[in-house]
Parts: sequence; C-alpha cells; structure tokens
Amino acid sequence: MVDRRMLLTLSMIHRHWLLMAALCVAVQPGTIGADLRLGMIGLDTSHATAFTKLLNDPSDKDHVPGGRVVVAFRGGSPDLASSWSRVEEYTRELTGKWGVRLASDIPALCREVDAVLLESVDGRPHPSQARPVIEAGLPLYIDKPMAASLGDVVEMFRLAKSKGTPVFSASSLRFARKTQAVRNGSIGKVLSAETFSPCHLDPTHPDLFWYGIHGVESLFTVMGTGCESVRRDKTPEGKVRVTGWWKGGRTGTYYEAEGYGGKAKGEKGEAEVGNFDGYAPLVVEVVKFFQTRVAPVSPEETTEIFAFMEAADESKRRGGESVTLKEVLEKAAKKGATK
Repeated sequence: MVDRRMLLTLSMIHRHWLLMAALCVAVQPGTIGADLRLGMIGLDTSHATAFTKLLNDPSDKDHVPGGRVVVAFRGGSPDLASSWSRVEEYTRELTGKWGVRLASDIPALCREVDAVLLESVDGRPHPSQARPVIEAGLPLYIDKPMAASLGDVVEMFRLAKSKGTPVFSASSLRFARKTQAVRNGSIGKVLSAETFSPCHLDPTHPDLFWYGIHGVESLFTVMGTGCESVRRDKTPEGKVRVTGWWKGGRTGTYYEAEGYGGKAKGEKGEAEVGNFDGYAPLVVEVVKFFQTRVAPVSPEETTEIFAFMEAADESKRRGGESVTLKEVLEKAAKKGATK
C-alpha cells in the first residue's frame, strides 16, 4: 500500500508544478494579460496615434494583440514644421485617450519597456534616438525613413550588430497582401516590376527618402536584393522615375504618381503589387518581431533600398547618368569611417 503521507506529498508537488506551468504560460509574450510593454519615440506623426490605437484598443476591428504602448518620448524637430506642429495634438491623444505616460528622456523610457517603436517623422534624429535603445538591447522598429542618409543607415545597423540588438525598418506597404503573395512565389521568379506612390519632397532629406520610399519598398519586396545600378529621369508628365538593373538582367522601376500600386511580371504570369492595405499588417509583423527578436526584413535588404534611393539622387545630380549602388555604398562607408 502507498503511504497516505506520500500521496499527500505527491499531490502537493503536482499542484506546485501545475501552478508553475500556469505562471510560465502567463508570461509568454502575446498571451492574455501578458502584453509586451512598448515604448514609443516621436509623437510627431499620425503613425504614432494610428499604431497606438491598433495596439491599445481591443475594440478596434483590426486590433493587434501582444503589445501595448505604455510610455512615450515626445521628440519633435524644431526646424521642421511637419514635425513640431503636430506634437501637441498627438501627445494629447496618446496621454488622454490611451493612458500613455510620458518619459523625460529616452534612457528613462528604455527602463520601463520590453521593446520600442521609433516613430519620429524626421529621419535626421533617428541615429541619436536609436542609440540608447540599441545599447539597452531592446528590440527596435524604426519607421520610415530609417535615417536621412545612407551612411546613417549603415552605421545604425553596424551598431545594432555589435550590440546584438535586433533592429528592422520598413514601410507598411511591404506587408500588403498582393505584394507579399508575389514575394512568396505566386508568379514564380520576378523578372521585372514597376511600382508607384506619391513622392512628396522635403529639403531636409534626399528626394525619395521622405515619401517615395513607400513605392521603392514595394519594388524591393517583390524584386529582392541584387540591384546593381540605377538611372533617374522623368515620366512623360514630368514626375520622378527611377529604373534599376538587377543581376541576371532583371529590371525594376519606381515612378511618382497619385495613389499606390504597380505590377510584377514573373515566370508564371503577372500580378498587381504595391497596394496599401492599412497599417495593421505592418503592426502585426512588428509585434511578432518584438516577441521573437527575428526581423522580417534583413539589414542587407534595407541597406540596399537606401542605396537605391541615394544612387537615384546622385543620378539626378549627374543629369540622368547611370550610378552603381557599389559606388554610393563605398562612399557611405568612407564617411562612416571618418566619424
């Protein structure tokens, strides 16, 4: 016969392990009651309020579970009207409607969160704003544009790699359903593609960095890496047009137009790409990234996107000459070495 005291002991041990198992499940990212604590840097863009609503409002039809914005750093660029003019409005919404606390500085914010969204509309302060997050080892999503120069993009990824901190940057257009279908092989290997988006300019940033990046991101999502050179000219309507030549004779073109869209031609047919499906698909990927620490876009691909856009500006300066990505990348590396 089994001693009753032994049965009681075994029962207590069983209950103990059940409790421990329940606690372990409860702290897994993305489960009910265990949302990741998210910090947000830069309350000068509509993305700050749109993303916070998706994350913090369970009643939103596109609600993204797994993380909640709990603290923010206002940021804002005093020399950029599209930045400073919006900080107050968006700060009021985040604090008043969503209960987000304000941090006095970025290091203070880092001490309160599990991961960070860098949302500042101005790419120029991104390197200095990202540094304390990277040094704290917190997963970091950087909204477009990742920076205001190719050199800063290269340096930010170098720092992140040296610290072992996962970082990624992408436009929301990358994760549109049709674009992702082509990325995942729906028409086989893509032989050529063209995408379009608005291309508003701002003198503080290289031309395509400010807004054209949306269409360029769609282009690279379906074409992948391997672009060797670009040439910039104008459409018949006088709008920006940039053509890239990829290894193996493949071509990709971005051009300025109203709205978002494009077409890809592959070994198995053609498909529409470049649509905008809202912010939720991006936020889903951001939360997944925060949970797994695995970036959905490689540093190499993002760096090549910025090299494409930098080379487009250089082509413009040279009157439409073809410019290699190797050239602008080497130039950026030299600048970084002298800092």
